[in-house]
Amino acid sequence: MNDTAKRFHSLHAHGLVRVAASTPQVRTADVAFNRAAILDEARRAHDAHVDLLVYPELCLSSYAIDDLHLQLAMIDAVEAAVGDIVAASRDLNPLLLIGAPLRHNGRLYNCALAIHRGLLLGAVPKSYLPNYREFYEKRWFANGRLIEGLEIGVNGASVPFGTDLIFSAEDLPGFRVGVEICEDYWSPLPPSTRAALAGATILCNLSASNITIGKSDERHLLSRSQSSRAVAAYVYSAAGHGESTTDLAWDGQGMIYELGDLLAESERFALRPELCIADVDCDRIRSERMRMQTFNDAAEHEGRPEDHFRVIPFAHAPAFADIGLTRPIRRFPFVPNRPDKLDEDCFEAFNVQVDGLMRRIETTKPRALVIGVSGGLDSTHALIVAAKACDRLDLPRTTIRGYTMPGFGTSEGTKSNAWKLMDALGVLGEEIDIRPAAERMLRDIGHAYAQGEPVHDTTFENVQAGLRTDYLFRLAGQHGGFVIGTGDLSELALGWCTYGVGDQMSHYGVNSGVPKTLIQYLIRWTARTNQFDPATDAVLEDIVGTEISPELVPPGEDGEIQSTQSIIGPYELNDFFLHHTIRWGQKPSKVAFLAWHAWRDASRGRWPLAFPEDAKHEYDLATIRHWLENFLRRFFAFSQFKRSAMPNGPKVSAGGALSPRGDWRAPSDAVADVWLDELRTNVPER
Repeated sequence: MNDTAKRFHSLHAHGLVRVAASTPQVRTADVAFNRAAILDEARRAHDAHVDLLVYPELCLSSYAIDDLHLQLAMIDAVEAAVGDIVAASRDLNPLLLIGAPLRHNGRLYNCALAIHRGLLLGAVPKSYLPNYREFYEKRWFANGRLIEGLEIGVNGASVPFGTDLIFSAEDLPGFRVGVEICEDYWSPLPPSTRAALAGATILCNLSASNITIGKSDERHLLSRSQSSRAVAAYVYSAAGHGESTTDLAWDGQGMIYELGDLLAESERFALRPELCIADVDCDRIRSERMRMQTFNDAAEHEGRPEDHFRVIPFAHAPAFADIGLTRPIRRFPFVPNRPDKLDEDCFEAFNVQVDGLMRRIETTKPRALVIGVSGGLDSTHALIVAAKACDRLDLPRTTIRGYTMPGFGTSEGTKSNAWKLMDALGVLGEEIDIRPAAERMLRDIGHAYAQGEPVHDTTFENVQAGLRTDYLFRLAGQHGGFVIGTGDLSELALGWCTYGVGDQMSHYGVNSGVPKTLIQYLIRWTARTNQFDPATDAVLEDIVGTEISPELVPPGEDGEIQSTQSIIGPYELNDFFLHHTIRWGQKPSKVAFLAWHAWRDASRGRWPLAFPEDAKHEYDLATIRHWLENFLRRFFAFSQFKRSAMPNGPKVSAGGALSPRGDWRAPSDAVADVWLDELRTNVPER
């Protein structure tokens, strides 16, 4: 494997860091046992190529030992054990965050210690000490809220001590760690917020939270919200089996969130040690902060914490080897994937479109809604959105005037489906054969096809697309209505539409914020959840299983129809590329790396609920690279002028839209060289 291929397959080369939450075995007040258990987990994490390992609060002494914290023999044993762990860490890769009580200036502090390859990098004290209900920490510990700029002595060495520490890998720019302890993130102003504003990308919580009914949900809520609000990853590790159950119980919950997304969680109430592992995308976090000026404004309002936080560097020295990827990657990032929220999410997506169209109807008060119905995915979805909008506004569905306009490549199957759908929905349907008008135009402009030559070029196709749109606009004027656009987000991204007098134009584009993969899924959802009647559902199922084609070119001698995806690439790949490009600004090599892990093996990972077995595809790296290069060329260098003049239409997905008035603003005369060069330099051909 050459250097390019080796580096491409390394997650570290793409700004990812492997983190873990550990719940080691502990024995109450048994420092030697706990030290050995901590090191056992550290070695296990080392073998799993973990970069950062987060342990529970006070795991070295154990948490629930009450007044034993104040016994000098206990404190001496803890400090000696810290020295043993530091020495044993010389040959271990992970940055270790362990919990231990430490003395400073006549006070005892509940601390998180950062240890890396034979060095104690620093100690962070707990800011907020719970002293209510079952908690009594102020009896033993001093709070560390105002400790900044200090050092603490441990085994004769002096190391940084305070809440103002960020531990930063010198050789992985995004690997910057902030630390807080248990109660800190239950406070109204968690210390990790200021650490994030100072530049920490991974926030860690060493916790000994006891378990009660419903508390797991509360921890999830806090971890999720803090990772989202602080634009960070959040690693949480709680004490587990082995802590004293004199008055409390412990479940050993570990979880890892990133920007509000749950990446991994451990088994709770486990008797064996737990290691919860996930790969955190630090580049994604940094990109989002760069994009979200609210984050920067908050940092400035808080007095620029980065100016006075101490950054503690360490040389991590990753091997940049292929260690796989431990991270859920959605094959269909625009498609709802939460099983417990699936109907709710699909309902929301569908009704964003319906509500947008309803508002436009209320404003313009048209006598008719004019739509071209081809029997394909996009016009089908636009038509059912229009039907639902009419239902909700108490308008007869005959307000919708659907037109099927067969051309030179129209198949009997799609035309039949168009009529079946219009009949099932009860809209006014008509048919206009555009072939005579197209032949006249081709003859008038002197096109070779009019002379009997089988020339099926772009002009041949655009004459048909333009005539269809021209008819629709004239019909809208004739019937006092407006044209509902059917083109989708994927086609806008690729420029797969005819500009101006063509399918790029309409009075209102209901599908402009919906990519092809989501349209397919939403049509299946409407049928599965009986949004319409059984006759409509049957047609919808037939349409969603039909080959995607513009049907502008007559079938070949073998009867094969024109295939869109054979020309511009599989929509499922293009939508994957689009999401990671416009939502996160990822480099092409990173997009290819993620796509390869998502799509290389159809048997691995989760598919959307009820996804057809025969539609579960897989792609090798060469195929991904080929279609990604095609996507980059079309998206950056070719199609922006079509998006700059696109009609109104609602944004549907948090993944983004391409309206020049909304998510995406770009020049129409840019070139794609930067992205193509990055791809060709950093992605191997196979």
